[in-house]
Amino acid sequence: VQLQASGGGLAQAGGSLRLSCAASGRTRSMLTMAWFRQAPGKEREFVAAIRWSGVSTHYAESVKGRFTISRNNVEAPVYLQMNSLKPEDTAVYYCAASTQRIIVSALQNPTMYNYWGQGTLVTVSS
Repeated sequence: VQLQASGGGLAQAGGSLRLSCAASGRTRSMLTMAWFRQAPGKEREFVAAIRWSGVSTHYAESVKGRFTISRNNVEAPVYLQMNSLKPEDTAVYYCAASTQRIIVSALQNPTMYNYWGQGTLVTVSS
């Protein structure tokens, strides 16, 4: 399985960006996809997750109401629409996928994901 993330760039505070993560290869065993981010000098942190079918979504408290994770169907990329961006959203964003059944409380654990994309940089200026 390969994950290709794209869509990062520079935005002003209050602006928007949309990230995309396309999965290819043996994706039939995928159950969950997620976005994580890592700012300089900080640990990787959970941003949002979506079940493979797209039925349910989950968010970190820091992005609730501002970010939306979505996909149109199981063949489509997973998107992360980021609105009302803040300078503290600046980070490298990684998409991840898992073949494991992850309970909600464990979605934020990066070790639950066995495939990772290459990361895309998001910079938000004040």
